[in-house]
Amino acid sequence: MIDKKLLSLLGDNKKYIFFTAALMVVGLFANLSITACICRAIQLAAEYDLHGGGAVIFLWPAVFSLIGIAIRYITSRLVGDLKDTLGRKAKKDLREKVYNKIVKLGVRSTDGMSMAGLTQVSMEGVEQLDLYYSSYIPQFFYAMIAPIILFCITVWIDWRVALILLACVPLIPVSIVAVSKYAKKIFAKYWGKYTSMGDSFLDSVQGLKELKIFQADGAQHIKMNETSEEFRKITMKVLVMQLASTTIMDLVAYGGAGLGIAFAVLGVVDRGLSPFAALFLILVAVDFFLPLRAFGSAFHVAMNGVSAGNKILSLLEQPDPVWGKSSVEDTELKLENVTFSYDGKRDVLKNVSMTFPKTGMTAIVGESGCGKSTVVNMLFGAFRPKSGLVTVGGKSMETLSRESYYAHLAVVSYNTYLFNETVRQNFMLANQTVTDAEIYAALKKVNLSDFIRENGGLDKVITEDAANISGGQKQRLALAVNLVANKAIYIFDEATSNIDMESEAIIMENIKELSKNKAVIVISHRLANVVPSDLIYYMESGEVKEIGTHKELMEKQGAYAKLYLTQKALEEGYAEETTYE
Repeated sequence: MIDKKLLSLLGDNKKYIFFTAALMVVGLFANLSITACICRAIQLAAEYDLHGGGAVIFLWPAVFSLIGIAIRYITSRLVGDLKDTLGRKAKKDLREKVYNKIVKLGVRSTDGMSMAGLTQVSMEGVEQLDLYYSSYIPQFFYAMIAPIILFCITVWIDWRVALILLACVPLIPVSIVAVSKYAKKIFAKYWGKYTSMGDSFLDSVQGLKELKIFQADGAQHIKMNETSEEFRKITMKVLVMQLASTTIMDLVAYGGAGLGIAFAVLGVVDRGLSPFAALFLILVAVDFFLPLRAFGSAFHVAMNGVSAGNKILSLLEQPDPVWGKSSVEDTELKLENVTFSYDGKRDVLKNVSMTFPKTGMTAIVGESGCGKSTVVNMLFGAFRPKSGLVTVGGKSMETLSRESYYAHLAVVSYNTYLFNETVRQNFMLANQTVTDAEIYAALKKVNLSDFIRENGGLDKVITEDAANISGGQKQRLALAVNLVANKAIYIFDEATSNIDMESEAIIMENIKELSKNKAVIVISHRLANVVPSDLIYYMESGEVKEIGTHKELMEKQGAYAKLYLTQKALEEGYAEETTYE
């Protein structure tokens, strides 16, 4: 009933579980003392009526009752405080672990987990685990200990009643185990439907413009309703299961207590058991079952927490990219006979060798699916080769410190992210010491300085997904941000994709200028952009087929030349049509 993997996530916070359980046991003893004092006071009252006496005889039961009440109150408060502390620390540590894991994975994907799913797991999933840790686990230990303590005390009063009560106690965990397998399946489906609904909702919101344009919003609305209905049904199954199991536990708990009470009464009638001893047994009979009854109620919370926790574990258990501790001393990049496969079966890179000098512009081109993006992921450090080496300055990338390598690397892609912050703050993410003058100098290089000055200056806020500037301006701003980072290696991954000709020309002009002093790697589907390159790698089906400058490759009249001429003819034909119109 305790998941060891989830328990291990608590680390040093496990001590709070044992402190909480120990205080709950102290509270149990306090409760027993109060019950004993009440029974003793009733006994003394009866003797007072029979034999006479003074009120002083009630002093000690009253004193011990007050002490018991005080201890019970203090332990209840402390248990609540410890549960709260455990919950807060568990949530803080779990969210920190999830965040650190995502940071460690870096540019790697999170095992296909969607952004909505990742958000739900990080937020709601951690909340459910908080209840698992703070409510379920302490109650588990207390529920195991409390009946044994009560048995050890009551067995000296009447062993028959004590034995009957103890024998009925395991029926509650048996009923829990009986529904646990079904419950696990239900809660696994519940979380699956929950994340699926979140994915669908986020997808619909992000694609709302397209849905309206294609007049498909009605169909998407029906789909969302179906997803919501599926989630409603699985939620109702969860509630029905919880209600049924709670009813079973109530029958067992109060039925067992009733049986114990009945035997206590028979003890008075048939075995000469003291009425006051029988009263004590009657009052504590329910205490045999209440801890396990509370544990059973927390069980459903636990199943939800375990389902959420397993998703968190699947994220945390992903292997980290291998990095070392060496510093980068030379920035020449090389792929040496690299072979890579995503699924371990089909190789998407086959014995690829490439060299990227410390200065100059090197291009990787080829048709879609040829392996360009995979090479980029190798250079990022997102993937490790199946065989072969990726080296930086002659050192294997796996031996380098990631911080040291990334300190020398900048990446500009077709979807480089700009944060929902001011222009200045976006630049300061790349370089914390950058001055306003340096920012405007970078903006001037990409022909954006006038636009920024006229539209709020460096305090202009870039909205979410850079929706308040054009696509070309977004790409140029991303380039300017990376320019102030002043890195030694720049990778441009389709950086001119889907932008206007003017922005493309500005970006390519900056790339060529940058290559005079930096290592510049350009990945582009448009071959006209790589004509000035010092070296071009042409790829097909995961292999390097041709190497050389643009002039050399055109003279070979191979696949590169054929693709270049085809693209040129298409562009010239389009330009003629546009002019004619």
